[in-house]
Amino acid sequence: MSADRRPKIAAVVTEYRKFSHGQHIVDRFLEGYGWNGRHHRPPMDLVSLYVDQHPEGDLTPDRLARFPEVRGVPTIADALTLGGSDLAVDGVLLVGEHGQYGRNEKGQQLYPRYEFFQQIVSVYRTTGRSAPVFNDKHLSWNWDWARQMYDQSLELSFAFMAGSSLPVTWRTPSLEMPLGARVEEAVCVCYGGVDSYDFHGLETLQCMVERRAGGEHGVVGLQAYRDERFWQAHHDGVWSRELFESALSRSHTLSQPRPGFNDVLPNIDELKQLCESPVAYVYEHADGLQSSMLLMGGLVQDFNFAARLTGEERPLSTQMYLPMPPARTSLANFFSPQVNNVERMFLTGRASYPVERTLMTTGLTAAGVDSLHQDQARLETPHLAEVTYQPNPESTFWRT
Repeated sequence: MSADRRPKIAAVVTEYRKFSHGQHIVDRFLEGYGWNGRHHRPPMDLVSLYVDQHPEGDLTPDRLARFPEVRGVPTIADALTLGGSDLAVDGVLLVGEHGQYGRNEKGQQLYPRYEFFQQIVSVYRTTGRSAPVFNDKHLSWNWDWARQMYDQSLELSFAFMAGSSLPVTWRTPSLEMPLGARVEEAVCVCYGGVDSYDFHGLETLQCMVERRAGGEHGVVGLQAYRDERFWQAHHDGVWSRELFESALSRSHTLSQPRPGFNDVLPNIDELKQLCESPVAYVYEHADGLQSSMLLMGGLVQDFNFAARLTGEERPLSTQMYLPMPPARTSLANFFSPQVNNVERMFLTGRASYPVERTLMTTGLTAAGVDSLHQDQARLETPHLAEVTYQPNPESTFWRT
């Protein structure tokens, strides 16, 4: 691509309605967004839009009317070729989140990210050319498919980036895990459901612990805990009480355990009254580190991290800050740093942060669902022991 030509981008989304991920991401490429105190317009052109489902409130007709340079297309292949026989775009947005798709017996939402990705790869194979791809959230509900997607990106040598906005949003306080730190244990206290927000909690953990000495060494096993087994594990100290409380201390949404001013954290009885069916994924890394992701809806509505570092007297802790509800859904400014990193990938041809992180969190999400489905058994994860990688030396979270 010549230096004076603006990159052309294709968008492939499941649905494009108000507050959907498709709207939050694609609209930023069409209309721009606030960045570093100014309105920023991506230095590239979104030229094609494939939308799989058109529910009530579908924004597709409005956007195509307002932006006539964007071509609405009937197939994913057309989105990439603009109806021709050659690859005609320099980057692909794959936003397979939201929409009416089925669930399997484990409760996993069967979003067609893998199927869409295969159609993209088919165009790359047919034309003999490829372009960077961004995949919103985890790669697939199916581990084997996720691994295939990753392997295909390596085979065809195109930049591939994926994941959550949690690793790149603001942090309060604004701090990073020191590169090369020796991490003894890590905890994330967050909220949400299984096979949805659990992925965000795992991304919160991984973007921090991957910076430890030696990078990510892989994960050898995971066990999930739910409801009474969660509380028993909490009582037994399966995860550090100190780190749990350090993470809670960063929350902006911690529920009051009793009327009036509260200057203490909830006790165990109060936690049980506040929490709505808590879930934990406790996983063991190959180097011995334990990471625990705790979904505690009713107690918090944010994502809070804490870790114990060798040689440090106090835990390192922070919140991955998202605008609190209801502003979260209406503003969703945490999509801006994610989109900015995607822009950089489209411009440079290099992923802004390692897709291996999201390969790992995809596998951890699936393992957590499997453990719950198998009566909360510990599962060995030799496939995740193979996922080893190094983090970005520089930080990628938003500081302004």
